Amino acid sequence: MTDQPSPDEKFQLITRNLQEVLGEEKVKEILQERELRVYWGTATTGKPHVAYFVPMSKIADFLKAGCEVTILFADLHAYLDNMKAPWELLELRVKYYEQVIKAMLESIGVPLAKLKFVKGTDYQLSREYTLDVYRLSSVMTEHDAKKAGAEVVKQVEHPLLSGLLYPGLQALDEEYLKVDVQFGGVDQRKIFTLAEKYLPSLGYAKRAHLMNPMVPGLTGAKMSSSEEESKIDLLDTKEDVKKKLKRAFCEPGNIQSNGVLSFVKHVLFPLRGEFCIKRDTKWGGDKTYAVFEEVEKDFAEEIIHPGDLKASVEVALNQLLAPIRKKFESPELRKLTDTAYPNAQKTKGAGKGAKPGGGGEDDELTPSRLDIRVGKIISVEKHPGADSLYLEKIDVGEQAPRTVVSGLVAYVSQEDLQDRMVLLLCNLKPQKMRGIESQAMLLCASVEGEPRRVEPLDPPEGSSPGEQVFVEGYETGKPDDKLNPKKKVWERLQVDLKISDERAAQWKDKHLMTKLGQITCKTLKGGNIS
Repeated sequence: MTDQPSPDEKFQLITRNLQEVLGEEKVKEILQERELRVYWGTATTGKPHVAYFVPMSKIADFLKAGCEVTILFADLHAYLDNMKAPWELLELRVKYYEQVIKAMLESIGVPLAKLKFVKGTDYQLSREYTLDVYRLSSVMTEHDAKKAGAEVVKQVEHPLLSGLLYPGLQALDEEYLKVDVQFGGVDQRKIFTLAEKYLPSLGYAKRAHLMNPMVPGLTGAKMSSSEEESKIDLLDTKEDVKKKLKRAFCEPGNIQSNGVLSFVKHVLFPLRGEFCIKRDTKWGGDKTYAVFEEVEKDFAEEIIHPGDLKASVEVALNQLLAPIRKKFESPELRKLTDTAYPNAQKTKGAGKGAKPGGGGEDDELTPSRLDIRVGKIISVEKHPGADSLYLEKIDVGEQAPRTVVSGLVAYVSQEDLQDRMVLLLCNLKPQKMRGIESQAMLLCASVEGEPRRVEPLDPPEGSSPGEQVFVEGYETGKPDDKLNPKKKVWERLQVDLKISDERAAQWKDKHLMTKLGQITCKTLKGGNIS
């Protein structure tokens, strides 16, 4: 009979490698009396990628500490978050997630018999839960709901009501799953504090919360299901893994925002307790590390070369992915993958029935479909029919300037706009605004608040009218001749256009560029683009 870990040893296992714990004393008190009940939820949206090994390795820790663990497949949340998962695909996405999450857990030796798997809509559509949603909405403010979802729910210019419901439902899940603790990434912190604030007002217990750090992706930013170059898919081939790791950001000596190094810390060490750097004998040969801090120290001092680190992670990662790939070779799971994610199987060329220049029924939703160009404002005056609008003539490299109507009056003076280089979206359907047809959209950054701040985007210095703007990694695509307003191509792409904290214009963390460099804005940080 093996010795059971003490409550203190269990606490150390439960909290190791976490970034933050809310309710630490509560967790310790429960461990003195009984096993801890924990849940981790995942919205069934894009395909899980290798960063999911980070929560999986913590789930392994929870089970070693004797915790009762529930995994929630949050299908309703996937729909509420700007319809990231269409209603008709919810059931298929849940089945895919269940199969792939179970395959991941099996690949790291986690016994599935000790886990409980729950689908959100199995209880979230019940009379009792629905009534609690109404009760919660009667005490929770719109400000708190919006703030709680800011880092999790997709942020758009005109948010849907569903995005405001999302954080409250996640809070209620703690009560309906009968757990002591919710576990998630640190990006969930505001939802966790919302739950702590509002659940007691419904007569429910305040839970503790465990938070993982956010692991950088291969580009140095957050690893994202929707950004292909930032992630390694669980079903990627060995060749794909090699190619993506080769391109990964891993600057010599740089231990900040290093996704390769973070994977070693948060996945490989917790699972294996050691990490082997594989290298040629003339560079010292293989070396096995027993603690991550020694790996980090040697990398910072450039004793470990980035190429050797990547090659060693490649070997370890392929060992984790091999059983998952093998499981998904079955015809049933191949079919499930294709039906749960049908768009991933579409060809990129214009197929039969597609319209010239894009806009066909099955076209991929990529930013290259937007015809964004550099323009120069050659005249600006007040709209004759509305004091709140400007009427601008903008040179975009065509024979005649385009007429553009914009709502910048409240934000930028006429003098500041005259002769200014700006960005225009040129393939929207022309639209009449107070009797004058606007032939393009002037793209601006905006930050909500009191007051709201808006300013036009700036092309790189030396840009000329008509120069094409592209998203990094999407240089070769052809813009649609005209965006079909019924397909809402612009609206669906626009939700991922943001201004970074470095004032760079980005789409899904990839820079907007011209041949001369990045698109920026002068003063605003962290806003939207519209």
